[in-house]
Amino acid sequence: MTDWQNQKVIVTGGGGFLGRRVVAELTERGCSEIFVPRSADYDLRDASVVRKMLQEFPPDQIVHLAANVGGIGANMEHPGEYFFDNASMGIHIIEEARKADVPKTVVVGTICSYPKFATVPFKEDELWAGYPEETNAPYGLAKKMLLVQAQAYRQQYGMNVVYLMPVNLYGPGDNFDPESSHVIPALIRKFIEARDQKQPSVEIWGSGTPTREFLYVDDAAKAIVLAAENFDGEEPVNLGAGREISIFDLAMLIKGLTGFEGELRLDPTKPDGQPRRLLDSSRATELFGFTAETDFETGLKQTIEWWESQVATPAG
Repeated sequence: MTDWQNQKVIVTGGGGFLGRRVVAELTERGCSEIFVPRSADYDLRDASVVRKMLQEFPPDQIVHLAANVGGIGANMEHPGEYFFDNASMGIHIIEEARKADVPKTVVVGTICSYPKFATVPFKEDELWAGYPEETNAPYGLAKKMLLVQAQAYRQQYGMNVVYLMPVNLYGPGDNFDPESSHVIPALIRKFIEARDQKQPSVEIWGSGTPTREFLYVDDAAKAIVLAAENFDGEEPVNLGAGREISIFDLAMLIKGLTGFEGELRLDPTKPDGQPRRLLDSSRATELFGFTAETDFETGLKQTIEWWESQVATPAG
């Protein structure tokens, strides 16, 4: 079990949505030496920059969260960018950590790496049973290659690299940009704007039938720190909450929580993405004691309240 008071930790992406929570969780556990490289100063796609960072701040652990990511539309618009940025950052982090003899590296992957028609709930052993959903395959495969690298480096060099796969995250501080946001912040923003502008309807992409699982961001941060603290295995580990909801039911739930009284209209000409997503997260419970704690509706209310406090105009 890690004694955080004596650890120096680099958290890539530590200024982001999930990263800020991971930094806070580490701080709460007594870690006072945390370095968060900013993209303006450290382009992690460049091996020499990663090498320089590790020389400037030699860590006991790296938690690699930095990613270039977005929703379905953004994935379809930037497939090459998402592949290159995510693959190159992770490859250089792992390789330079090996060269610098960093004792432990935690790599956070993505649920998008799973096959499009994976058996539900997704089990880690089925990760290689098919090709990912096409709209986000470049991103998912880039992240999946980091698992291959982690296991290969463990086999050849004895390097301690662990690989985690969180399901879709949500919570206060999420990305609400309509061009790149994921489904929960996108829907919250749509319903609040429609409510305040007294619009008659809100349109959502696709048929509404695909299902998704969502993990509250604070729970995800706790899971990552628990793994950094207690897990040293080679197997990939799912991080989820164990609840599946259709996009239509999610939209209706957010519609009610935001107080929008108009119609909900589906646009079946838009892509659905993966048909279903639900994880088997029992491995995380067994290996390092993680179980999600935040009730989904409670988490949604907190996310809606945060967004309204930031930019939304109060109803009426």
